[in-house]
Amino acid sequence: MIVLFSDFGAIDPYVGQVKARLSVEAPGQLVVDLLHHSPDFNAHAGAHLLAAFAAGFPPGSVFLAVVDPGVGTARAGAVVTAGGHWYVGPDNGLLSVVAGRDAQAKIWKIEWQPESLSSTFHGRDLFAVIAAEIARGEFPAHKLSPAKTLQVEFDIGDLARIIYIDHYGNAFTGIRATGISPHSRVSVHGMELVHGETFGRLGRGQGFWFSNSVGLLELAVNRGSAASDFNLQVGDEVSVLKPN
Repeated sequence: MIVLFSDFGAIDPYVGQVKARLSVEAPGQLVVDLLHHSPDFNAHAGAHLLAAFAAGFPPGSVFLAVVDPGVGTARAGAVVTAGGHWYVGPDNGLLSVVAGRDAQAKIWKIEWQPESLSSTFHGRDLFAVIAAEIARGEFPAHKLSPAKTLQVEFDIGDLARIIYIDHYGNAFTGIRATGISPHSRVSVHGMELVHGETFGRLGRGQGFWFSNSVGLLELAVNRGSAASDFNLQVGDEVSVLKPN
């Protein structure tokens, strides 16, 4: 299985171009579109989203992850194996949270370049080819060199900011909800939200926080938009207030 994670968007041709390359390089492989609206150019937010979503995929899945504002520059490409999964993408921090949270993670730098390489589309011309080889069970050791660390590494702790807003206006944070008391309040823009188990248990238009399906603390409004109601944007700071 090859899992696509990017900031390419769903209305432009880039996802289709990547899939076309994968159909040639890894025919017969299941290709899953996980997310193509990771926050634009934001490898930090993407790193925490990728780490949260990855646990839901079977062992051996190959994540082709591309949030790459530095494409065509001296930034390297990397391959990581962590938590039973493979990850291929730019070495700009995007793969660093999944790598840093697994003490057994292994890292390689991508040394190879194809003869035809667009300076602005390494996702198609470089990373897709490497991901396809791994998915086929043909690890491309001759195209890689082992590395002890990634060149760019983000803090692997929780990120107390909004990292994604879905089309409902629900706001994912980079805070893992495990262990947070349901009696805690969450503060954003000076407002405090109470905990709710699920949407239907609150009144229409009521804001709340909850543990979402991938274990992150999320802000929402029942039958409304937290992003609109509370003027939320990716990058906004979020605080968890301990219960009195």
